[in-house]
Amino acid sequence: MGESGGNVVDKNLGNLETVRESLIRQEDSIIFSLIERAKHPINSPLYDDKKMPFADDSSVSLFHFFVKESEVLQSKAGCYTSPEENAFFPENLPPPLLPPLNSTPVLHPPGASININEKILNLYIETLLPLIAAKGDDGNYAVTAASDLNCLQALSRRIHFGKFVAEVKFKDCPEDYIPAIRAKDKDALMKLLTFESVEERIKKRVEKKAMIFGQDVDVQDNDNKGNKCKINPSVVSQLYGDWVMPLTKFVQVEYLLRRLD
Repeated sequence: MGESGGNVVDKNLGNLETVRESLIRQEDSIIFSLIERAKHPINSPLYDDKKMPFADDSSVSLFHFFVKESEVLQSKAGCYTSPEENAFFPENLPPPLLPPLNSTPVLHPPGASININEKILNLYIETLLPLIAAKGDDGNYAVTAASDLNCLQALSRRIHFGKFVAEVKFKDCPEDYIPAIRAKDKDALMKLLTFESVEERIKKRVEKKAMIFGQDVDVQDNDNKGNKCKINPSVVSQLYGDWVMPLTKFVQVEYLLRRLD
């Protein structure tokens, strides 16, 4: 994240209803990005660090090179002055060329810098890609890397949004969280943040969205039943249940542990 204006954001994100609406909209972004990535096979050479002889670092893959260089450009444009955006290679970012926006900080500064993108990146390459992309290599590495970056940034934005969720929940009922924070009790905080019925509803919603968004629509077919989906809807439900929501809660717990600093 860029240093200038690092925790400045729209003050409306201090409202729980606005945060929930944003999380629901982000579901659409994640699903559409996964659908786009599923157009290409895995393209394994893209992630092979021995296939990149022209890079300064001979151990870097084309994929990592693409993400790093993309983030450099985005940082210059001021992307990482927003706490909604978290870089995958923050140590590699130049300062922004534009002045920061004058907005009211929402996040508590000690928790605003939490970044678990290394975990998200490894999960994406090692676990998620084989579930959404067919085996094979079509040689379209640049386009594939661009699709990967869209997926990664959408997932990162959603997971790190846990910082905003935690801040709003803390402000609404600080007395619920302060004892566990002072005791550094991660299990108690996780229990306070877990609502299984809500999580089941989210899993069902994203699965249904994936089914609808991923259909090939035929105007001659009124109900479009039986149309093949571009991405397996159950994989999207699994993504949320096994990774997105648990990692979001992990971010929330880490943020709350710093909330009284």
